[in-house]
Amino acid sequence: MTDGARGRRDLLGRMRGNWRRNLFLLLFVLDLGVITLAVAAGFFARFAMAEASLDTVRSQGNLYLVVVPALILGWQASLLLNQAYNMEIIAIGTDEYRRVVRATFFTFGALAIVLVLLRWQVARGFLAVALPLGLVLLLIERLLVRRWVLARRRRAMLVDGVVVVGSPHEVRYVAEGIARNPAAGLVVRAVATDTTDAPTFELANGVVVPQAGAIADVVDAVHRYEASTIIVAGHNRINRKQLRELGWQLEDTTIRLALASRMTDVAGPRIHWHPIEGLPLMSVEMPRYSGVKYSLKRAFDLVIATGMVVLVAPILFAIAIAVRLDSPGPIFFRQTRVGVNGTLFKMTKFRSMAVDAEARLAGLERQNDGSGLLFKMKDDPRTTRVGAFIRRYSLDELPQLFDVIAGSMSLVGPRPPLPREVEAYDHHVHRRLNVKPGITGPWQVGGRSNLSWQESVRKDLYYVENWSLSGDLVIMFKTLRAVLARDGAY
Repeated sequence: MTDGARGRRDLLGRMRGNWRRNLFLLLFVLDLGVITLAVAAGFFARFAMAEASLDTVRSQGNLYLVVVPALILGWQASLLLNQAYNMEIIAIGTDEYRRVVRATFFTFGALAIVLVLLRWQVARGFLAVALPLGLVLLLIERLLVRRWVLARRRRAMLVDGVVVVGSPHEVRYVAEGIARNPAAGLVVRAVATDTTDAPTFELANGVVVPQAGAIADVVDAVHRYEASTIIVAGHNRINRKQLRELGWQLEDTTIRLALASRMTDVAGPRIHWHPIEGLPLMSVEMPRYSGVKYSLKRAFDLVIATGMVVLVAPILFAIAIAVRLDSPGPIFFRQTRVGVNGTLFKMTKFRSMAVDAEARLAGLERQNDGSGLLFKMKDDPRTTRVGAFIRRYSLDELPQLFDVIAGSMSLVGPRPPLPREVEAYDHHVHRRLNVKPGITGPWQVGGRSNLSWQESVRKDLYYVENWSLSGDLVIMFKTLRAVLARDGAY
């Protein structure tokens, strides 16, 4: 490759990578603005809202002239150090939010240590406002930016073009996974399978991509198809020597190299690298279903569920009256469901159907709009007038907050199944019962009744093995959006 050709190709790579720089600058500026706003709010809450005297302002003003800018800059630096601007995690999964939370608490922890060592007296009211307000605003800002990014990625903007390398089977598995997840910011431009049987390569979802031919020429293919990343889908068509030589070819370019693992449905926090000279080992932490992490989840459930019961008490009372006046029968509907480890419990909901709904189910089985083991019907004749409304906005599920407080359910978890559904489970589907069922969960925010049975199971199993408290918070935020949009609710 000539120096001129290499220079032109490097320029193309820099042009294609501009979206990363621009997105970094956007996030940086927005984060800085949000942090400044939160710190300023804490300052004014201390002096303005507290009606501090002019003498107090004068005596402590010089201290805050140091603390305020130091806190702003330190907070921003902590976001950088915690890699909250890593483009590989932006708008993907919950790791972005987790890093923002970690950076925030690190900042205030470091500030507290410095204040103690220097014996500076900073008002607790200042920190009590700045910390929670800043964290909430940062998370909301990141959520809004994520929605903006995802909207553009669905139109093939803000994406990296990739060339996938490997055997046809390996390439198809990786390419189809990329096509199913536009949020990842990757678009398959071509594949290289060392075959010349056909000029194109067809994926199962009907997408057709060019066949780049020889794996040895994959670097040229990256430039030819205006891609920026090479993904090695497996080792059947590329050995260690070829992989090492490929890495050498990329040293003076802006092209990125990624290796696809055969380990599927494993979240990032469970993956750990153990570098041994010449042999990078990837270990996967096996899921655990007890311990401190689950104690924290239980505490979180209790605090939030209790607070929500107090907050929505008037709504609960109003719905109870509406249900009683709308049709004869009890206010609540209690049904046996299967909980953690196969234990049975009575799940509580507002009654949304006629009292003889269970007896009429057999006659409606053929009209099932659900999939797999789930029975769902868009225009179910058993639904009452009030029931249709409260189901549309998931208000019928509010009494499940009492099930959470009692310990039978969690705020977030897999959908609570019926005993007859569990009896028909395949062996691997029983893993859904390793954790408590939830009022909301991946099924609720991923399409609800619009999901196929297989997709519903896959989402639940992924949650069971990879859940985190920050992930639960994200699902709760998404639940609010899904409920308001009435996505798949019937």
